[in-house]
Formats: sequence, C-alpha cells, structure tokens
Amino acid sequence: MKTTLKLRLSAQDAHYGGGLVDGARVLALFGDAATELLIRHDGDEGLFRAYEQVDFLAPLYAGDFIEVHAEIIKAGKTSRQMSFACYKVISPQPEIGPSAAQVLAEPVLCASALGTCVVPLALQRNKEQQHG
Repeated sequence: MKTTLKLRLSAQDAHYGGGLVDGARVLALFGDAATELLIRHDGDEGLFRAYEQVDFLAPLYAGDFIEVHAEIIKAGKTSRQMSFACYKVISPQPEIGPSAAQVLAEPVLCASALGTCVVPLALQRNKEQQHG
C-alpha cells in the first residue's frame, strides 16, 4: 500500500537563515503519510513506534514544492514497517523574478527513512481488507 503527499513549503516552514527548512518538518510529513497509510490499512491512526533509519540528503527551502512518498513494506500482526522518501520537484528562482519557479528535470531526493508503526489488534477495523 502506498501514498503520496504533495505540498509547497512556506516561509512558516523555514527554521534557519536563508529560508532553510529543518529536517523535523520532513519527519512530521513522514508521520502524516504514515497516519494516512494506517487509516487506509487498519481503520485506525495507530502509533509511530520508531525510525530505524533517517537520511537527510539535500536541503529544502521555503517555496520548494515537494512530494512525500510512503509505502507499507511489511505488515505483521500489529506492526507496519514503512519506507519514506521526500523529493523536491519544483524550486523557486527568485534571481529571475519574484514569482519565477522551475520544474526540476529530475526530482531531487532530499530525505529517506524506514520506520515502524503499531496498530493494536483491538483497534484494527479493516482486517478483512488486509487478508482479502
């Protein structure tokens, strides 16, 4: 099961000088994607238990358009292992003009992660979908 979130990072997302967005914002988006997957898979938001791996690979800035991809890669009795990736797909170009932007020829992988979420058995409402 997969999902994709698409959004534009705003000035409110910038945490550092030059409009740099901190990695915590990306992790929050990974959490949002995980929540959507758990609701679709189990009918419950579940709980994020742990990240096994997180890599920040390229900077993100206010004004960037991003796509967050998430996928359940393994489903146990209560655990759901997921993979996450955050790609920059459009970048502003203020040097050209205040509203100029460029669709990137190739998306730039900015962050990736592996994580595990848990949905207690008593809260799983979509059991027939999981095994059907």
